[in-house]
Amino acid sequence: MEVVILSLMQPWAELVVSGKKTIELRKWNTKFRGVFYVHASMKTDIKKCKELGINPKVLANGAVIGKCELVSVKEYNTRKDLFNDAKLHFAPEYRVPCHGFLLKNAERIENIPIKGQLGFFKRNIF
Repeated sequence: MEVVILSLMQPWAELVVSGKKTIELRKWNTKFRGVFYVHASMKTDIKKCKELGINPKVLANGAVIGKCELVSVKEYNTRKDLFNDAKLHFAPEYRVPCHGFLLKNAERIENIPIKGQLGFFKRNIF
């Protein structure tokens, strides 16, 4: 079955599938709405892991690790607006303007090793 996938660096991918991160920040906007699968890229932000108290050695890389639903997109045009939602996106230092993909219904799945891509992409993973 072909599904929509978005690659995220760790620990962001883990935070999304655990339901802790409900806004994914991007420089680009999307018209896509619906369920997509979360791919943990090969890169891990070690500094952010330490800041959040996450052991990077336990994080999956190079695999689809979960899914969630993109329900809306929020525009961030000021640093104040971005900072106000920091507990939802975990990236108050991100540059504006940017787009916040509002996520819900996060769910972890058994890891499926695949190579990621930039942006949303489709792949048959089941």
